[in-house]
Amino acid sequence: MKFQIEDVTVYFPYENIYPEQYSYMIELKRALDAKGHCLLEMPTGTGKTIALLSLITSYSLSKPSNPVKLLYCTRTVHEMEKTLAELKLLHNYQVKHLGPSARILALGLSSRKNLCVNPAVVSAENRDSVDAACRKLTASWVRALAAEDPRVSTCEFFENYEKASSDAVLPPGVYTLQDLRTFGKEKGWCPYFLARHMVQFANVVVYSYQYLLDPKVAGIISKEMQRESVVVFDEAHNIDNVCIEALSVRVRSQTLEGATRNLNKMSQEIERLKATDAGRLRAEYNRLVEGLAQRGNLPISDTWFANPTLPADILKEAVPGNIRRAEHFLSVLRRLVQYFKGRLQTENVEKEGPVTFVASINAQVGIDQKMLRFCYDRLYSLMLTLEITDTEEFMHIQTICDLATLVGTYTRGFSIIIEPFDERMPHIPDPVLQLCCHDASLAIKPVFERFQSVVITSGTLSPIDLYPRLLNFNPVVSRSFTMSLTRDCICPMVLTRGSDQLPVSTKYDLRSDPGVEKNYGKLLLEMVSVVPDGVVCFFVSYSYMDGIVNSWHESGILKEIMQHKLVFIETQDVVETTLALDNYRRACDCGRGAVFFSVARGKVAEGIDFDRHYGRLVIMFGVPFQYTLSRILLARLEYLRETFQIKEGDFLTFDALRQAAQCVGRVIRSKADYGMMIFADKRYSRHDKRSKLPSWILSHLRDAHLNLSTDMAVHIAREFLRRMAQPYDKTGAMGKRTLLSQEDLEKMVNGVSDMLF
Repeated sequence: MKFQIEDVTVYFPYENIYPEQYSYMIELKRALDAKGHCLLEMPTGTGKTIALLSLITSYSLSKPSNPVKLLYCTRTVHEMEKTLAELKLLHNYQVKHLGPSARILALGLSSRKNLCVNPAVVSAENRDSVDAACRKLTASWVRALAAEDPRVSTCEFFENYEKASSDAVLPPGVYTLQDLRTFGKEKGWCPYFLARHMVQFANVVVYSYQYLLDPKVAGIISKEMQRESVVVFDEAHNIDNVCIEALSVRVRSQTLEGATRNLNKMSQEIERLKATDAGRLRAEYNRLVEGLAQRGNLPISDTWFANPTLPADILKEAVPGNIRRAEHFLSVLRRLVQYFKGRLQTENVEKEGPVTFVASINAQVGIDQKMLRFCYDRLYSLMLTLEITDTEEFMHIQTICDLATLVGTYTRGFSIIIEPFDERMPHIPDPVLQLCCHDASLAIKPVFERFQSVVITSGTLSPIDLYPRLLNFNPVVSRSFTMSLTRDCICPMVLTRGSDQLPVSTKYDLRSDPGVEKNYGKLLLEMVSVVPDGVVCFFVSYSYMDGIVNSWHESGILKEIMQHKLVFIETQDVVETTLALDNYRRACDCGRGAVFFSVARGKVAEGIDFDRHYGRLVIMFGVPFQYTLSRILLARLEYLRETFQIKEGDFLTFDALRQAAQCVGRVIRSKADYGMMIFADKRYSRHDKRSKLPSWILSHLRDAHLNLSTDMAVHIAREFLRRMAQPYDKTGAMGKRTLLSQEDLEKMVNGVSDMLF
């Protein structure tokens, strides 16, 4: 269908549209017109992705003289593929209506591991090894050697891509990662470098958050993007954590040992160069005198991670004199590694700010702030001069320089925390030095400044007013949408006590109470005997899940549950969990029914959908607070209180409830779906906790369902399931329209204009 929103003709590839998709598009267009940023919360399963893509591509088509580019950021490769599949459908629809003029170029960009087609390279086990194997075949000096000596191996796909030079382009169309690999194999070109090259010409780019938020990656991939771009962060409820991780560094004793090995290898290389090719070291020295900006344009295959900090003014300065000579720089790094080794030998927890840390480095090993600030770029320059291709092996020294540069650049928003052991296992010494970023706005600030519109959207952004404070920006539109439903297909309940009227909670003092464990077990047992198909349970942590499953096993409750349904458990091993999920789905498909035990904040809670019969009930055992004694968390809470006036309790509750909402939101993935949500903890009955859940869950939470015991919950579940089994009208009778056709929209628009005049 196609319809007008003010001056834009929107092409939408389905026959009908949900009312909330239409309102979502109107709000999104307001933000684009104002060239500002927006926060939009839209329930899961209401077609958020297609609404975003339709409006932004149609908006671009309506302004051919000044089209906007769309940078769509997802969290996982799976989500990236889903987004590109939707876009393909939309693109075909637009081309059918508008002809060839609507053709666009859209592609997904991922790491070499997901795009490489060279069998010798892609067979390596992890991402870093694939990157290193690729560099060994494509670095400019390796190719120069190969030109003289045919025995040196290179990558035929990269060679063909280079030969094609300006002819190596992607024709218009929408390319998933699989399409790029297929195209690369057909042409014999390298899909990874082709995609990297085409990103600057594409109308739509779908890639991971890190490509914009992690300055080391964004400096290479995203620096070419024009200002007239719309950036979308999808499923962005955890965006503050992604920003913080991008600027945090950990150093363990293994890192320091590895760094020492790297330094020894580099000094051998320097000695070798002095004897064979001293001119190369001299040329590097001269280049550093002029400043780092004079690096010139490097070949694409030599680019490495960019500087982890953001200010561009560093590049205009010359590198400090005492680290220009390669051997001097290595001796500075040696002293720095030695200093870190000394700091790790502490027996107490130490915490300090960047300023005192830098002063202590200067006092003890004579390295000042300016030298620290240039460490990363100086290392990069040296690795190019020494022609080092095995970047994986040199990860350790990169980490050290990464930390040095961040500490030398930022004076606030960070702390250095040194812990001699993990406090959950105090008898095992495992010292770690952590540079923790507390200010999420540091990593995302350049994105807000550079691009005209940034859209932050997810199914759980409540309370929506906290995000502008955490990320330090002013949205022009900030809105939360509810779900229009023809029947009440969501049934949330708050369970506060067991059948014996004892309160249930995972509060620390009640957590290991045998009465609470028994009541939780009885609740699950009663529910599996009533609810058909799949039941998903979320626990607050792995250790709590292990403990409670153990006690259920000993008391025989688990055996009784197994008589009704099979039980599958998420573990910290990805392969085991994937296998458990596959078998869980098979058990649901064949009618045997199954229960899946999972953990809030785990892999399953974030990205796996339990739609239709795979999830008819989800039980959240407890409130998933973070480990509140963690020193990193305490330092961050203190920073938030002092800088943004966010109280500790408010932030912790907000964080726990966005995780709980994320977990229970897994069961509803479309409007034809139905499911029950049980919040099993007496703390959910308190208004200050409950009010932080998203409005689309709260609007279905009746007062009668707020303070239930197990037997009342079972009664409500029976009633609800009986009601859901009745046939119903999907388009929405009784004046509740949940599917709008083109005529309905035209009537609405005309009705509005009639009311106006």
